[in-house]
Amino acid sequence: MAAKFVNVDRDTPMIFPPDLREWLPEESMVHFIVDAAEMLDLKCFEVNERGSGSEQYPPKMMLALLIYCYATGRFSSREIEHATHHDVAVRYICGGNLHPDHDTICAFRLKNRDGLKEAFTKVLMLARELGHLKKIGGISVDGTKIKANASKHSAVSYKRAGEMIEQLELEIEVLLKKAEDADSAPLDDGLILPDEIKRRKDRKAALERARSIIEERYADVKQEEQRQFEAKKAEREEQRKNGKKPRGKDPQPPSETPPDNQQFNFTDEESRIMKAGSGQHFEQAYNAQAAVDTEGSMLIVGQYVTDHANDKLELAPCVASVDPAVREISTVCADTGYFSENAVAKVEENNGPTVYCAVEKQSHHRTVDDLLKKVDPMPPGDNATVKENMAYRLKTKEGRAVYKKRKETVEPVFGIVKAALGFREFLLRGREKVAIEWTLMTLAYNVKRLHKLCGGSLAGLARIQPQNG
Repeated sequence: MAAKFVNVDRDTPMIFPPDLREWLPEESMVHFIVDAAEMLDLKCFEVNERGSGSEQYPPKMMLALLIYCYATGRFSSREIEHATHHDVAVRYICGGNLHPDHDTICAFRLKNRDGLKEAFTKVLMLARELGHLKKIGGISVDGTKIKANASKHSAVSYKRAGEMIEQLELEIEVLLKKAEDADSAPLDDGLILPDEIKRRKDRKAALERARSIIEERYADVKQEEQRQFEAKKAEREEQRKNGKKPRGKDPQPPSETPPDNQQFNFTDEESRIMKAGSGQHFEQAYNAQAAVDTEGSMLIVGQYVTDHANDKLELAPCVASVDPAVREISTVCADTGYFSENAVAKVEENNGPTVYCAVEKQSHHRTVDDLLKKVDPMPPGDNATVKENMAYRLKTKEGRAVYKKRKETVEPVFGIVKAALGFREFLLRGREKVAIEWTLMTLAYNVKRLHKLCGGSLAGLARIQPQNG
């Protein structure tokens, strides 16, 4: 008997089904996204209410398009435009025969920052309505470095910029003298003396601007370092008054000038060179922050982007990024990079949430000793520092149980965003624009996660009403 193959007929004209949904399985995430977008009562998206000019695409259609494409790993506006022609699910979102071009997609994304933030909050309210997000509960905060749309080789350090300025000043002086000397040796073919002088002057001006910006940035950092220096100095003086000898060297005041290695990038001025991955390499990047629910949903309940290379100043802002209408925070988990006495005090003041923040590096490996039942240690004395009290808090049974949730929530979320969805680099430039991308990415993650929590259906849920305030 001869082998039998399925007949592949590319010549007979095909009639599309009257409803594109027939081409998509019932459990497809695209149905969930379209239903969710239609259900949300959104107010902040820009709409031309006058009706003048060309017809505009409905904001909810554009929102569903962006969410679905980001949730399936497509972030470029050109790639999304391509999908409107070749992806059945995307064609369904666009009504079958609409194809927003990449300029329209990019413009919608950029001008609707407030609308995307509103959608982020409303999706979390939807999760609350569906019973998948508790009103009161804990969060786990962390940050991840995401590559900027700029090369680190386009950056210059504060020290190197100063050296280059001095070199350019000497070269300009030589060239000006050469221009005054009619008998000087000519330049190589194609090189014009005034052009060479102008090129160096322009470069010098750019480097001077770079140093000026680095100095402005350092002024903010210096203020915080000065505060920490005075606090440490006062603590050591208090120890001496009480007859104790302070350990280690006395703290030093911050430098008057920025560190030599402070960087400025000419392609994306607001990005920074940051340690990435396991800390073994550096990237031109932004620090994307997320606050993740620890009560079982693994939804991102707060997010923002910072240009700070580490998380030392991010504990309070990350907690503040959670809308009180979404979550009344009871506990906050954070790793050692977030710890400072001032940050903990700020979060916990006025009956704020209890912070569980590591004060020393902790291994992910569980030793045999970690498996043994432990008795809570003796609490520190009344004169204990915030750091000593925090160390004790994390060693209690309750503290170990709460802090354990950090590794089970926020770290897997970043793994999904980067490895599963492939979001490892921002396409836009400037902190305000990359913040839009991060909002959109976390919104898409939440919708994808909610689709799984709901089993793929929103049937029977009433329209979410707008929240007061």
